[in-house]
Amino acid sequence: MINRLLSHDMPRSRLLALALVLIALALTFAPLLFPGHKALGVAAKALVFILLVASYDLLLGYTGVVSFAHTMFFGIGAYGVAIASSRLGAGASSMLVGLGAALLLSLLLSLAIGLFSLRVKAIFFAMITLAVASGFLTLASQLSHITGGEDGVSFRTPEWLSPSFELFEQPLLGVTVDGRVLTYYLLLVVVAASFLALLRIVNSPFGRVLQAIRENDFRAEALGFRTVAYRTVSNVLSALFATLAGALLALWLRYTGPDTTLSFEIMLDVLLIVVIGGMGTMYGAVVGAALFVLAQNYLQDLLKLGGSVLSGLPLLPQFVSPDRWLLWLGILFVLSVYHFPSGIVGRLRMSRRSEP
Repeated sequence: MINRLLSHDMPRSRLLALALVLIALALTFAPLLFPGHKALGVAAKALVFILLVASYDLLLGYTGVVSFAHTMFFGIGAYGVAIASSRLGAGASSMLVGLGAALLLSLLLSLAIGLFSLRVKAIFFAMITLAVASGFLTLASQLSHITGGEDGVSFRTPEWLSPSFELFEQPLLGVTVDGRVLTYYLLLVVVAASFLALLRIVNSPFGRVLQAIRENDFRAEALGFRTVAYRTVSNVLSALFATLAGALLALWLRYTGPDTTLSFEIMLDVLLIVVIGGMGTMYGAVVGAALFVLAQNYLQDLLKLGGSVLSGLPLLPQFVSPDRWLLWLGILFVLSVYHFPSGIVGRLRMSRRSEP
């Protein structure tokens, strides 16, 4: 049953399977295991990034296409839900209208980018997507009467998803089941279903053709496959899942702005997570996103704890100062890429094959 649910793409490593189970359990029971606003927010962000990174892995890891426009579709999903909810009112129908409009816009843009740009060489396609994403970021910042400009758009969610809503009068297992908890589990269900759909896509005959194109597009073309068409479909699917991830982030934050979805820093984070987790694995999105979000949110706390422990020693407390958390984050990522050149998932699977 599990094998069929995972589209016959099993972890193929005991350590990887254990890590995936632990991450899945932690995310499923996060409201129970990690009470507090920050912890639940970190878990929700990890869910969003799992879907966002997995959608980009479909394009980069399985098709071999480098695109810098992924966060543009991420932002389209967020702005679609935010603008529709702020203009049409706080309701499920408004959110669905915004999501539908965002998916349609992403479909048209990704189709146009694919048809007109994927015929060129990889580096030129990357530059084209970078230019398109930069132009969209500029529009989002300047069209303040629609997007709110640099201030972004705040909106209200349906009553049953608002923090003030309580499903039960008494706490359930010590947790108050309010609208925020319901929103979290809505994110969990959508991300889990989307991830399983992506697994199904990459393990289908269509996914095998994408991998063939990634390995040798000339040979795939010689075998009769229309590589531009397959790349375009991959680009469209990747964009649609990224749009869904953006809508989920906006739903959780009840806000969206250029810095939360469209910034180039987010694109770099996605690239980094794909490389660290392992390109062309899908499971790398789960492991990489979980590690990245945890490091991004709790590394400062760890450095602060380390500084207090080393407070009596000379110089060392300065090196572990919380103000230098970005430096240590960069060091950790450099070390991870150096020791796991094929990503964490790739390394674990290689270790499994090398066992007697």
